[in-house]
Amino acid sequence: MTVVLEEALPLLPRLRRHARLLCGDTARADDLLQDTLERAARKGALFHAEPGPTRQDALRNWLLTLMHRLYLNQRRDAREALHDSLDEEDAAQPLVHEPQQQVALRLDLERALAALPAAAREILLLVCVEELSYQDAARVLDVPVGTVMSRLSRARERLRQSMSGGEAGRAPLRVVK
Repeated sequence: MTVVLEEALPLLPRLRRHARLLCGDTARADDLLQDTLERAARKGALFHAEPGPTRQDALRNWLLTLMHRLYLNQRRDAREALHDSLDEEDAAQPLVHEPQQQVALRLDLERALAALPAAAREILLLVCVEELSYQDAARVLDVPVGTVMSRLSRARERLRQSMSGGEAGRAPLRVVK
């Protein structure tokens, strides 16, 4: 096991949670996490950070970046394989029912998250669940900080509307240039 993977062991629960929320499916999330760790093992020499408490944060951000890019690649490959002409923003991924998740509010939140466009869900997960700063989320997603802020604002509003049962929660997000 490489040094990077040994250091990543404490991050596995967070990475798995992020993958599960991102994919909406336990099996696909586990596959995504495994693919991420395999890539980290192969590319571990590319990770450089100074020793200390910030090294763990840098490693988390690097692994989230790997996971994000693999997730996008998998989505693209799936679209190409199915010759799906749906816009990426409109494709919602179904949730798998798990008996231990029977709390109504949690299920509602998971459904609302799954119904969000992928870009909105990703930014919510990175900033609100993984507690990344706007700058770190921008680096993970490879977008400007202003894009992170606007996507986050629209995603929060859409989630808020969806959770309250408002029809506006189903409206497509506008692209701001």
